[in-house]
Amino acid sequence: MSEEQDEELPLRERKKRATRQRLSDIATALFVERGFDAVPVTEVARAAGVSAMTVFNYFPRKEDLFLDRIPEAVELVATAVRQRAPDETPLAALHRLARQLLDGRHPLSGVGETFPPFWRTVTASPALRARAREGAEEVEEALAGALAGTGAPDPHLLAALTVAAYRTVFVTSARRLLAGDPVEEVARDHRRRLESAFAALERMAP
Repeated sequence: MSEEQDEELPLRERKKRATRQRLSDIATALFVERGFDAVPVTEVARAAGVSAMTVFNYFPRKEDLFLDRIPEAVELVATAVRQRAPDETPLAALHRLARQLLDGRHPLSGVGETFPPFWRTVTASPALRARAREGAEEVEEALAGALAGTGAPDPHLLAALTVAAYRTVFVTSARRLLAGDPVEEVARDHRRRLESAFAALERMAP
């Protein structure tokens, strides 16, 4: 959600979102510093000055404190398809979204100066890796639902192919960043691979 959209929300909702972000930021700093499995939720709660129950009210699963962008990813892909221009295909809308994420160095693009510590934390934790896979499935299901409203003959197949293609580009960039490759070089290759991925998807789409 953009800052403008956030400002349109009622004050109560804005406060809830701010609290959620604060909890995630505190937890992320602890997890990056010491490892996901080494930091219990009770310690996150103490650092935030709240109860463990409050943390779980915002994040029913510990993994979601760190992988807090999954709901945003679900919303972004569904919205891109449902609110696209009348003359824009679903794949074109998703391609545009992918470019925007990369241009803005959004966390969901996988490319950014500060991302390697995040990826090291994920790769070191089986629980986080498992949750990331579940998150990809949630995005795929949401995308299939949005595509079903477009008349696509096989929305689940198209959603699966699209998520798989994006994940391949995403993971490749993350691995290069972890290997120490320059961010701008990774970003250029990321963009090239996005173009190739969506060109292939367009050729496969009916």
